Amino acid sequence: MTAHRRRLTRRGLLTAAAVAAVPALRLPAAAAADRTDRQELLVVKQLEAAAHPLRSTAPGGRSTDLEALGELIGDAEVVGLGEATHGSHEFFALKHRVFRYLVEERGFTAFALEASWTAGLEIDEFLLGGEGDARRVADRTLAGSPWHREEFADLISWMRDHNRRTPRRPVRFLGADLGLPALGDPVFRRVLDQVRAARPQDAARLADLYAPLRPLDDAVGYLTRRPLAERRANAELGRRAFELVSAVGDEQTVQHARVIADTFAFLAMDPADELSVAAAEQLRDRAMTHNVLWWQRRTGHRILLSAHNGHAGYASTLPELYPVPQGAQLRQALGDGRYLAIGTTFDRGTFLTTADGAGGAWRPVGVPPAPPGSLEHTLDQVRHRDFYLPLRRLPAPASSWLATAHPTYDAGTTYTPTPVPVLAPAAAYDVLVHLHEVTAARAL
Repeated sequence: MTAHRRRLTRRGLLTAAAVAAVPALRLPAAAAADRTDRQELLVVKQLEAAAHPLRSTAPGGRSTDLEALGELIGDAEVVGLGEATHGSHEFFALKHRVFRYLVEERGFTAFALEASWTAGLEIDEFLLGGEGDARRVADRTLAGSPWHREEFADLISWMRDHNRRTPRRPVRFLGADLGLPALGDPVFRRVLDQVRAARPQDAARLADLYAPLRPLDDAVGYLTRRPLAERRANAELGRRAFELVSAVGDEQTVQHARVIADTFAFLAMDPADELSVAAAEQLRDRAMTHNVLWWQRRTGHRILLSAHNGHAGYASTLPELYPVPQGAQLRQALGDGRYLAIGTTFDRGTFLTTADGAGGAWRPVGVPPAPPGSLEHTLDQVRHRDFYLPLRRLPAPASSWLATAHPTYDAGTTYTPTPVPVLAPAAAYDVLVHLHEVTAARAL
């Protein structure tokens, strides 16, 4: 394939299959268009037959519309529920609603968020009876992240109330990410205190290794202001500290030390080097996978994992950064049927994003109805306003359409409309939730 054709494919103007087929096309334009229209109508009809209407994204109320989703989840130990943007009210509210249903009807007991490991520790302590109120805890722990929103304060409040009502079966909270946007100092103190108690002769050495690293209150500032050589030297200190703790610490302390080491290894990237950035992002997905598996295997909890589509799924719109996303790694580690990936799409609306990258101000961005040829345009022709769709065992041509890459809306911390992202939903998810319209998440 020529470089020009690769650019067309990456920008979503042509799929790889369409590029390869160009020399063989012989149909007149009108006939080809008519054939495409008729095939799309059949695809929509088959999708509609398999789709389950979604009553609402708002938490609370009757949940009979989620029963089919519960059946699709089956015995899965971890369910990854993605989001097409990091700033949509409806995606965040839907996660709250689905988690309530899974707790009340399917025996789930943990919510894992693509948020700082140390934020998760503090939120979890609050859920188990710690002091404060949900809004203040969310405001303090999630500041600087995409999750610093009313929707997550509401979720934390419900989880705390649930634990007050059912103290014998509490729900738990896991920050599944590295120490981003901050680690803070308490996690260093936890590790040092445990090592000091278990093996005091190693405490001074560990304190020396950690001294240049703590407290890391601003990971973005650290990455952008510290020289690369210093950051790489600090990553080596974190690695050596982890090795020391691994030899003397208990299981939980070793996990804390691992997160510290992984965080500084991630922050040792060179932002000007594409290969270095890709290696760091792949390290991050491996670390997030490890964090979820560590929790699940230690506790036996059934977990709802909340993350971007590109992490929760089996494939990403950025394969150069995420060739094997967190979802693919979890499926491989847990085995068939024990991990389920749910992706999300939307046809139009407004969401929050930042033009300045991590640490920048979040602002609303609006997008029009998805254009013809896109994933969302076809999905939005299904007669239900909002619905979820199992992606396995559909008949052709719907199965072929789902297995083909289409242009799609996709926004993480930033939103760049070009080059247009492309994705084959059947390669990325087991189930797809489609919403007609989204609105901006609510600032906390």
